[in-house]
Amino acid sequence: MNFALGCKPPSAGSSGPGAPRGTAMENLEKQLVCPVCLEMFSKPVVILPCQHNLCRKCASDIFQEANHPGHSRGSSAAVLSGSRFRCPSCRHEVVLDRHGIYGLQRNLLVENIIDVYRQQEAARLVAMKPEQPQQLLCEDHEDEKINIYCLSCQTPTCSMCKVFGKHKDCDVAPLDNVYSRTKTELSDGIAVLVASNDHVQEHISQMEDMCRTIEENGKQQREQLAGRFYRLVATLEERKQELVGLISKEQDHKLKRARSLLRRYREQLEAAVALVESAIRSMEEPHMSAFIQSANVILERMAAASRTSSTERPELGYENMNHFTVDTEEAAAALQSLHFCSGVEDDEEAEEDSEVNVPSSSTV
Repeated sequence: MNFALGCKPPSAGSSGPGAPRGTAMENLEKQLVCPVCLEMFSKPVVILPCQHNLCRKCASDIFQEANHPGHSRGSSAAVLSGSRFRCPSCRHEVVLDRHGIYGLQRNLLVENIIDVYRQQEAARLVAMKPEQPQQLLCEDHEDEKINIYCLSCQTPTCSMCKVFGKHKDCDVAPLDNVYSRTKTELSDGIAVLVASNDHVQEHISQMEDMCRTIEENGKQQREQLAGRFYRLVATLEERKQELVGLISKEQDHKLKRARSLLRRYREQLEAAVALVESAIRSMEEPHMSAFIQSANVILERMAAASRTSSTERPELGYENMNHFTVDTEEAAAALQSLHFCSGVEDDEEAEEDSEVNVPSSSTV
């Protein structure tokens, strides 16, 4: 449907866009008021960590009042960082980073909604004027204003098009009724969008807290696991030293005995060699009487040496140490199968850990 602009005023008794606003628009306006200046938010709008909104100038004023009492508002000192202030809506403490107020995130959605709201308000104020200089006219029927809406074709049209024109078989409705209904739906949609934004911001804050908690819990569990393995390694080292001590003790005992026998055999060998040398020298004695005397002495010494000679030897396999063999296969398999576990015992151990300020969600 083609239509043109004309200059005919609206007929009396019609319900135009100048009608009073609905409850939805009033509720929307309340949501767009700054809690500090009690005026509609002015750009830029900043969103605090607690999800409440403030004009940036109002946030700067609160920051100055909290951190620099008596300082003039709106000065360049508003960019100072490392300070904090409380949200005027919920008293949540807001900590600023090095960017100060300018480090707070802008709420572009609220700013866009304010723009749409002000445009709607401007249109409403224009519509409330007693005279409407321009009216939409139907191009197919001269001097016929657009006063109905074709529901079948989704287009505005005039009464003549419905009676005689191409929309005579279509379903139509008064244009002002369709306008009021559509405007109410759009206003309700804006209000729902604002409420949905608050919920989304709340979910974002919760997920950020969850991410921080996950990181902290992971760090704690890694530290706890490292501590348990450290104690396990310490236990193995302690047990190793005990077993090594047993081996060293028996080694020293066997070496002491073997070295004692070795020393005795050497002494016996030296005595026998000296006796042989004496016997050889005695064999060279030319006088029979002297030979007999020296030979008898040597023979007595040989008999005594034979009686005192030691033939003691350690038992067979005395030098072996293989009875100290340790089977570590089962322990190695147990260590290899070591894994996280969960259950009643772990819950009780987690409670014990929590009492000493060491949170735990799983144990090894």
